[in-house]
Amino acid sequence: MRNLITDVRGIVVGNAEDTAAATGVTVALFERPSIASVAVLGGAPGTRDTALLEPGMSVEHIDAVVLSGGSAWGLGAADGAMGWLAREGRGFPVGGYRVPIVPQAILFDLANGGDKPWARGEGEAPHRHLASVAAAGAAAEFALGSAGAGFGATTQNLKGGLGSASIRAATGQVVGALVAVNAVGTATIGDGPHFWAAPYEHGLEFGGRGWPTAMSPQDLALRFKGGPGANTTIALVATDAVLTKAQARRMALAAHDGLARALRPVHAPLDGDVVFAVATGHSGAPSDAFALTELCASAADVLARAVARAVYSATALPFPGAKPAWRDRFGG
Repeated sequence: MRNLITDVRGIVVGNAEDTAAATGVTVALFERPSIASVAVLGGAPGTRDTALLEPGMSVEHIDAVVLSGGSAWGLGAADGAMGWLAREGRGFPVGGYRVPIVPQAILFDLANGGDKPWARGEGEAPHRHLASVAAAGAAAEFALGSAGAGFGATTQNLKGGLGSASIRAATGQVVGALVAVNAVGTATIGDGPHFWAAPYEHGLEFGGRGWPTAMSPQDLALRFKGGPGANTTIALVATDAVLTKAQARRMALAAHDGLARALRPVHAPLDGDVVFAVATGHSGAPSDAFALTELCASAADVLARAVARAVYSATALPFPGAKPAWRDRFGG
């Protein structure tokens, strides 16, 4: 296994960035329309086509998920992915046309030092074009860290980024996560190198530092990046199991536990923390409620690992005052 969400059969991922603007887009494509749902627990989300993912809505399957920087300007990224899918003949058939179904979430990366003239009303935002490029280049292997939707992302004390991880659950099915970490708080404990997600680490995937031997009140104090707003961590969890929309919704909700294990704090009133869940249906359905619980718990664990991998893999932006990368401060 690659320890990427693409270990889930039927998923490929592409990234594209605008380095001058310090923003980017990540597109997860599904080789066939897939069952999906979403859980929005942040207080100020920026999303597109998430209402149709509620279990009671008519559309059952989606073609892609887009994660993007750019704040609300980034919501145009889904248009780029839709255009690429339309050229491939993909989409929901209606009225003699095919309409690609592409839900999206965005994060706030406007204040990271990049030049964003479109945010001043000059020209067009790049995200639609970036999504088209990302979709065209989607593959099983893709970059982590300062890449795609995580290119301009930050946390309170360190550079954020794009992370991914995977696991084969006890049920035999594969579960994976993809996340753009742009947190209002921290992925690390206090001023040290230790990740909140350390108990869930596999091997040395984010440095193998474990937890500190003790935690002080200062380590546990909340730290905010410019106040509890203008941030968002957006994610996709996926499995090759056969799930209903309601079961996918349950997985998305459970996966938010992974954000809570890996970031402190999360789900702030002015943040837009969102988790999509997708089932590609290449393996069997969970046999009972206990098997579904195993998949949901695995989604939470793998998302916590993906968050830490995002920060561990990131590189600092080349702008004055940019947040340092984890490796800049703590080495390999």
